[in-house]
Amino acid sequence: MTTAQDIIRSDVLAMTSYPVPDSTGLIKLDAMENPYTLPADLAQKLGEHLAGVALNRYPAPRPAELLAKLKRAMNVPARCDVLLGNGSDELISMLSVACSKPGAKVVAPAPGFVMYEMSAKFAHLEFIGVPLNADFTLDADALIAAIEEHAPALVYLAYPNNPTGTLYEDADMEHVIAAAKKSLVVIDEAYQPFAEKSWMPRAADFDNVVVMRTVSKLGLAGIRLGYMAGRPEWIIQFDKVRPPYNINVLTQATADFLLDHLDVLDAQAAELRAERAKLAREVAALPNMTVFPSAGNFLLVRVPDAAVAFETLLTSRVLIKNVGKMHPLLANCVRLTVGTAEENAQMVAALKKLALN
Repeated sequence: MTTAQDIIRSDVLAMTSYPVPDSTGLIKLDAMENPYTLPADLAQKLGEHLAGVALNRYPAPRPAELLAKLKRAMNVPARCDVLLGNGSDELISMLSVACSKPGAKVVAPAPGFVMYEMSAKFAHLEFIGVPLNADFTLDADALIAAIEEHAPALVYLAYPNNPTGTLYEDADMEHVIAAAKKSLVVIDEAYQPFAEKSWMPRAADFDNVVVMRTVSKLGLAGIRLGYMAGRPEWIIQFDKVRPPYNINVLTQATADFLLDHLDVLDAQAAELRAERAKLAREVAALPNMTVFPSAGNFLLVRVPDAAVAFETLLTSRVLIKNVGKMHPLLANCVRLTVGTAEENAQMVAALKKLALN
């Protein structure tokens, strides 16, 4: 009898799947989601809008009106084209597949978003992680040295970075882009609503840069929509490996509707930025806890024992992310998503229990 071991790649057999813990009954502060729902009246109007969607038809492969609206709403430069993905994950996969020439490599700061490395491995690209400085700032010299040594196809720069929350210095980013003469630099702005800084206005200024975003952190994680902007000569090539109907009709219709109501989502992001500052102050005031600066909707915190911290909060029905084993620089670190004021208060109360032990 044929078994999976007979036909599945050995490296895939050795992998573990992306972990998504069950959050039933818990205060879910582990995945950087926006905790706010849409206002009731807006949700009702959205429902009425979705009721008119033709579910019996395939979605438009490149919905021209939605792309045009997205470009206007997100201030994408006129000289750029846009590619849509089923979340940023699919865009990263497209990049990996399109660039998987024999011997091709990917370089990114580490620790960083795990899908850069996973997608590279799936596409048989070699991944080289370049450690950040101890304070999680970018080691630009080391990154440039790695680029010069390996001549990677892709260089990822998360702006800000996950899981550290670091917003790299513009000068360092510019030096990396200039050094990557044989590479495409992908600037990942998944958390842009909380950073309030962006490279999007400059997306067409470089011949080796694309800017990638998602609407997930803006409050629409459930519709799975990412987008990448860059010069047409890049976008047209990556579009060739896009699954033909990758953005479903409900996602397209939801995005089209809510792009007309960005003020609601922007107000939620502003509230989360204020809650982030308050949460950072309260956690930093607790004994033996180090809070690192964050431009995302989460905080990276070093505690005496990350495993104990995770379990202690879990007993208080608060789910956070233990990132302590993801990378040596993250030893005894946990990642706290910024929630509502009430959720944050419960998380701080649970952290105080930890501090007393």
